[in-house]
Amino acid sequence: QIAVRACFLGFAFGCGLLLGAGRSAWRHFGWYMCSLSLFHYSEYLVTAINNPRSLSLDSFLLNHSFEYNLAALSSWVEFTLEKLLFPELKQITWLSTVGLLMVIFGDCLRKAAMLTAGSNFNHIVQNEKSDTHTLVTSGVYGWFRHPSYVGWFYWSIGTQVLLCNPICMVGYALVSWRFFRERIEEEEITLIHFFGEEYLEYKRKVPSGLPFIRGVKVEL
Repeated sequence: QIAVRACFLGFAFGCGLLLGAGRSAWRHFGWYMCSLSLFHYSEYLVTAINNPRSLSLDSFLLNHSFEYNLAALSSWVEFTLEKLLFPELKQITWLSTVGLLMVIFGDCLRKAAMLTAGSNFNHIVQNEKSDTHTLVTSGVYGWFRHPSYVGWFYWSIGTQVLLCNPICMVGYALVSWRFFRERIEEEEITLIHFFGEEYLEYKRKVPSGLPFIRGVKVEL
C-alpha cells in the first residue's frame, strides 16, 4: 500500500512536470500538481527519517480529512470552470509565480520544522508525554512557536494563488486560519500540561507565527 501511494504521487509529479515544462494553457496546473505530490510524498519521507515509530500510511496525509479532500476537489473544479469561462485569468504568469514561491517557502518551512523537532514531531497531537519528549525552541522554533502550521498555512494559500483561483484563495485562507487557530489552542493546552512554566515562558517570548492567532489564553 505504501508503494502504491508512492507510485501514484510519483506519477502525478511526472505528469505535472510535463505540463509545467510545456507551453500549454495547463502549465500552471502542472506546477500545482508537482507541488501537491511533492508535499505529500515528503511528509511521509521526513516522518520516516525523523520518527519512524510513528510512521504509517496516514503519514502521507492523503486521507487527512474529508474537508481537506473536498477543498482540493473544489480548487480543481474552480480552476477548470474559470479556465473555460475566463481563460485569460489563468494566464497571469507573475501571479502564479508568486503562488509558486509561497508554496516553496511554506513547504520548506514546514519540513525545516519537522526536521528540527526530530522525534518530537508527530502528525497527531499527543495526549501523553513520552520519556524522550522535549520542548524544542531552537532553529525555526525560535522564529515561531508553530512553524509547521505557519508553513502549511502559507503553502495552502499559495496553491490557490498559483492556480489563480480567487474564490478558493479566500476560502482556503479563512478555513485554514480557523483550523489552525483551533489546532494551536488544543496543542498548547497539552504543551502547558507537559512543560508547565517552561512553555509559558517560551509562549511569552515567541509569537505563534500566524496572523491574529495568539494561542490558548492563560492567566499569568
